[in-house]
Amino acid sequence: MSPIKTRRDGAIFELVLDRPKANAIDLATSREMGEAFAAFRDDPELRVAILTGAGDKFFCPGWDLKAAADGDAVDGDYGVGGFGGLQELRDLNKPVIAAVNGIACGGGLELALSADMILAADHATFALPEIRSGTVADAASIKLPKRIPYHIAMELLLTGRWFDAEEGHRWGLVNEVVPAGDLMDRAWDLARLIASGPPLVYAAIKEVVRDAEDSKFQDALNRITNRQLRSVDVLYSSEDQLEGAKAFAEKRDPVWKGR
Repeated sequence: MSPIKTRRDGAIFELVLDRPKANAIDLATSREMGEAFAAFRDDPELRVAILTGAGDKFFCPGWDLKAAADGDAVDGDYGVGGFGGLQELRDLNKPVIAAVNGIACGGGLELALSADMILAADHATFALPEIRSGTVADAASIKLPKRIPYHIAMELLLTGRWFDAEEGHRWGLVNEVVPAGDLMDRAWDLARLIASGPPLVYAAIKEVVRDAEDSKFQDALNRITNRQLRSVDVLYSSEDQLEGAKAFAEKRDPVWKGR
C-alpha cells in the first residue's frame, strides 16, 4: 500500500502523506514523494501543489526512527528530491502550499519549511527536538534563521521546545491559522487563486528568490535584467507577457496560457 495519496484537479496537485500511525518518513516513502513532486514539477498542466498529512493528529514527525532501527540509514538514498521529496528538488519553479493538519516536528517541520506557504490548523504544534537526541536539525538550522527572527530561531533550535500555531504565525513562520475543519478548504481556495494566475511569473519569482538568496542585490538584479535566469528569459519572451499588457490596456482579465 502506497504511503502517499495523490490527486489532481485541473491545475492543482495534492499530495497526502498517509503512513500510519504518525506519517513518519522512511527512505522508501521519501523516494516515492520525490518521484511524485518531480512529476508535478515536470507536468506543464499543473501549476500549484498542496502537501498535507492524513488524519488530524500528525502532519509529519519527520524521520522514521523505527525504520532506522531496522536498517534505514540516516544518510541513505532519500530520492530525487531529498528528504520528503521537496527539500532538495532542483528547479521546482511552481508554488507549494503546506497544510499542516497536526504535529509537525523535526523533519516534518523541515518539510513544511520546504513549501512556499504554510497554513496551519489551530491545533497544530511544532518543534525541532533533535537537540534532545544529540543530533542536528540540519535543514532547519539553515532555513529557520532566515525565515523568523534570529534569536527566536536559535531558541527553538537550541531548546527543542514545542510551540503552537498561533506562535508560529506571530513569528511569521505560518501564513495563516484556521479552524481544523476549514484547513483543506482554505488550502484549496488559496491553490485555486494561485492556479488562476500567471505561471511563468510564478516560475520567475521562485527562481529569482532562489538565485538571490546568497547574492548581493546588484549582482542578482544584473542577472535578472540581463536575462541570465532561464525562467526570466522565458517570461520576457512569452505570449503571457504581451497578454498581461493587452489585458490591462483593454480593461479585462488576462487569459494566461503559460507560454
